Amino acid sequence: MAEPVLQVDGLKAGYGPAEVLFGVTLTLHRGEVAALMGRNGAGKSTTMKAIMGLLAPRGGRVRFDGSDVTGMAPFRIARLGLGYVPEDRRIFTDLTVFENLEVGRKPARSGREPWTPERLFAVFPNLSEMRGRRASAMSGGEQQMLTIARTLMGNPEAVLLDEPSEGLAPVIVEQMAEAVSRMKAEGIAVLLSEQNLDFAAAVADRAYVIERGEIRYEGTMESLEADDAVREAYLTV
Repeated sequence: MAEPVLQVDGLKAGYGPAEVLFGVTLTLHRGEVAALMGRNGAGKSTTMKAIMGLLAPRGGRVRFDGSDVTGMAPFRIARLGLGYVPEDRRIFTDLTVFENLEVGRKPARSGREPWTPERLFAVFPNLSEMRGRRASAMSGGEQQMLTIARTLMGNPEAVLLDEPSEGLAPVIVEQMAEAVSRMKAEGIAVLLSEQNLDFAAAVADRAYVIERGEIRYEGTMESLEADDAVREAYLTV
């Protein structure tokens, strides 16, 4: 198999005196969707923040597209082609949908068709209907779609998606699943932080299960769905 686009080895991180991650190791290949699953507080979001440089790692290594990005500034990691969609969205509420997309625009990468507003409106029809609307007037689900679309305007090689389906209506969740599948078809690697097993099963190839800052399980999505013991131990509430 080709070299992973994202390689995380023994990642450690925390907040103040509190240790949260205890040696997380995972890989992500081009055109692959991997789900990082676990209960609230298990370390999913912390893992993504540490990968993205928003939280300084206390140990371990992060390599992206052949470069060591451990502890690098987030904007530098983003310029290398790693996109990040946080759980709290962070859109520009005073700007319109179209303006938010333009803010995220970066040059196309070699060999890829660039993402444009029109291409994204085909993936997210709801956004097309409200391209002139201020983001503050959008629903939570619509804002989540806009955040993903704005990230894609940066033409990333890989995307970190933090809890994209949380709290959304079923029809919006379906559109999220379609968007993730489209990213995969475009050759974009996706690391997906999720609690929703049904959503993860619809889009992911492989799964990692994290509990108390450690990876407890790694396998195909189908294997996780079939493993009642693992799901009962680490995913049920």
